[in-house]
Amino acid sequence: MAKILSPFKSLPLERRQWLVLEALAKHKGAKTLYAQRIAAKGGGFRAATLVTWSAEKVGKEALRLGALTAQDELELLQLLYVDLEPQYQITFLDAMGVGHENGVLPEDLEVPYAGVDAVKKGAEAVLAAHGDAGRHYLRTLVVYNLAAWPGLETVVPAEG
Repeated sequence: MAKILSPFKSLPLERRQWLVLEALAKHKGAKTLYAQRIAAKGGGFRAATLVTWSAEKVGKEALRLGALTAQDELELLQLLYVDLEPQYQITFLDAMGVGHENGVLPEDLEVPYAGVDAVKKGAEAVLAAHGDAGRHYLRTLVVYNLAAWPGLETVVPAEG
């Protein structure tokens, strides 16, 4: 049986590189964190040396070595779907009638955020409007936050 790639690793390499560069530009501590992750993988470079590298070089090396943790990947996907490309989440929430501000859910909203029928309607709207990119967004929700979106796995399975 083939190993199922995480939603982050299933993105094309160019898209992962772009996303890592966006994180490096947006978050001050990201370069130091990624440098530490690279140094921990071995290869002879110390973190102090790696932080002197360009953000692009640090990002590419982190991806090449597989130095990002599952938590790093999740944070990168949140950056992608909440901050950089909220259109998928906006379509999803609007179709379900879930209140939000530019795709950001209210802090006090309780899980599950919508019922099974609404989730199915929202997922179908995302697929119709955004195709494969929307499918990736929905798969990310299935993998990381299925409890909030009951029934979503019947529309978009985790291994899709």
